[in-house]
Amino acid sequence: MSTETYEDALKKLGELLSKKSDLGKVAASKIKKVTVELEELDSNKSSDAVERIKSGFIHFKTHKYLKKPSLYNALAKGQSPKFLVFACSDSRVSPTQILNFKPGEAFVVRNIANMVPPFDKTQHSGVGAALEFPVTALNVENILVIGHSRCGGIKGLMSIEDDAAPSKNVFIDNWVQIGTPAKNMIKQDFKHLSFNDQCSYCEKEAVNVSLGNLLSYPFVKERVVKNKLAIRGAHYDFVKGTFDLWELDFKTTPAFSFS
Repeated sequence: MSTETYEDALKKLGELLSKKSDLGKVAASKIKKVTVELEELDSNKSSDAVERIKSGFIHFKTHKYLKKPSLYNALAKGQSPKFLVFACSDSRVSPTQILNFKPGEAFVVRNIANMVPPFDKTQHSGVGAALEFPVTALNVENILVIGHSRCGGIKGLMSIEDDAAPSKNVFIDNWVQIGTPAKNMIKQDFKHLSFNDQCSYCEKEAVNVSLGNLLSYPFVKERVVKNKLAIRGAHYDFVKGTFDLWELDFKTTPAFSFS
């Protein structure tokens, strides 16, 4: 298989035409043909994406929306979810799929490594707003933070050295360092383990950091103290097909384990 780059090909073509100018018309014709083929290829890719979106919506409307008119008529009037779920943006760990949530049952916030930052009016206001609304306006009764196996965000966190030079990414390192207390604990207590095993432990401990951070929000802490709001951590292992759930006592040993 050729490893020649686009620039190399153009350079060779230029050199050839400079020596044999009579090939100019032939080259122009072939370039035009290649351009048309590339445009068609690009158009097909765009059409495939649009078709996937279209077919997905038609399937939803046909098999769900139209078959449950009472549910969707009720949702048109308002929402009253019982759960607020923080989950990772990873495409493999959709909480609505994993826990079979129905529309209107869970208010879901997804980000890299399912992080909840500590209360700060000047930073991470998007997460703060996504937390404040379901808690204070919708009166959710449960907050669930779900970590997962083979999390790229946690691997990135565990890869950051304390004295490392700034990375090339713009947002990721700064964001995942919300979980630094978890990384430090794992590095200290499990330094004898392999890097991958340390990441597995950190996936759960980072959830605990987020549970602690949730209590730094006054409107969350107030409701937890009054037993109006329950907070739990969880870990979904898509390799083993298991789901661990624990209470706010910061134990990585699950109170419940489903498989």
